[in-house]
Amino acid sequence: MDIFHHIWIFLVKLLNSQSLMEKARNQAEQDKKYMQMAISEAQKALKEQEVPIGAVIVSGGQVVGRGHNLVETLCDATAHAEMQCITAAASTLGGKYLKGCTLYVTVEPCIMCAGALAWSQIDRVVYGADDPKRGYTTVEGRVFHPKTKVEKGVLREECEALMKDFFTKLR
Repeated sequence: MDIFHHIWIFLVKLLNSQSLMEKARNQAEQDKKYMQMAISEAQKALKEQEVPIGAVIVSGGQVVGRGHNLVETLCDATAHAEMQCITAAASTLGGKYLKGCTLYVTVEPCIMCAGALAWSQIDRVVYGADDPKRGYTTVEGRVFHPKTKVEKGVLREECEALMKDFFTKLR
């Protein structure tokens, strides 16, 4: 191989790595945008004196489901933000599977919601604040569908602040 061939290979690899970095930057910007929408949903819950957790589901750049906690309002222990959001998205999309979708939720899903997300076969879950007491990561074993990707910590501080403020006011 001559030097020009090596230079050509190097340039192709460099362009590919820059393209990947640009995709990662774009994904991070999208994650923040949609997490802000989830935070808006959490603020709705807060106004209704619910635990301030909000969620949105996105497919192809469009929000197809929104939800916030309605546990107290509906007197239903399963009326979590994620469950409301899954139902809305399934209705919008006309099917039970959420392939090609991403869930943005302000707090790490509990084991119930993680199970529902696994059954929905959602592609990606992005959450803000960890839930060290009831989050799905407190349970051993695989919870999500094997192909689901998880991103945590997006706008963590804002998501944590909502929860802390809510529980501080309760005490």
